[in-house]
Amino acid sequence: MPASYYVACTVLALLLFAFGSVIGSFLNVVIYRVPQGISVAKGRSFCPSCGKTLRPLDMVPVFSWLALRGRCRSCGAPISPRYPLVECAGGVLALLCVGALGPTPLAAVAFGALCALLCVACIDAATMEIPNGLVLALAAFALLAVPAAPGVGLLSRLLGAAEISLPLFLCTRLVPESFGGGDVKLMAAAGFLLGWRATLVAAFLALVGGGLYGVWLLATRRAGRKSHFAFGPFLAGGIGVALLWGEGLIAGYLSLFGLA
Repeated sequence: MPASYYVACTVLALLLFAFGSVIGSFLNVVIYRVPQGISVAKGRSFCPSCGKTLRPLDMVPVFSWLALRGRCRSCGAPISPRYPLVECAGGVLALLCVGALGPTPLAAVAFGALCALLCVACIDAATMEIPNGLVLALAAFALLAVPAAPGVGLLSRLLGAAEISLPLFLCTRLVPESFGGGDVKLMAAAGFLLGWRATLVAAFLALVGGGLYGVWLLATRRAGRKSHFAFGPFLAGGIGVALLWGEGLIAGYLSLFGLA
């Protein structure tokens, strides 16, 4: 390949990362405002500590946080490192979607779904709640996935919507506080997005991740046997992996046992 090819690929990757990080900056607004009931469509960004409206130069993804050394220009209050991390995550997600799915409509749908899942993970980790609005956003991207990914049939999507969410719903009835209602609704929307095969992958990864985290909490005495922790981040992570690489993981698993 000529050097110009690699230069072009690098430039495109940087532009894609920059686009994703700008979206990540908006996701920070969602993560901060939605739990507090503040509109994400009205009002300019402001410092959570002093309420001062931020200047455009203070809102450049990642670089503004670094330039200000993680502090507000007006009041000097520390700014959570979550902000640049979410912005970087937005850029990385954009690269992963195009890398895994190519420059296709499905990649755009997957990026939107992953952005919603990133908000779910951050908000649930902080508040132990999954906002209905984010579940509806994921459901909207699931509907867009129907024409974008015609290889996943409608029956597969309907089965996916039910196969994990219904058992979770039964668990909430039989063992109160075992799972939250948000977890149930999230998996219903994700199941329609993924189809039944990839939904199983998502659930398996979430259970493994959540189980290992629970063991770590117990081993380090950070929580007791009756303690609760947010399961949404693990569901979001499992859904994200299944969305991008679920079918590949399934094919690899089946070929491992000579079933492919």
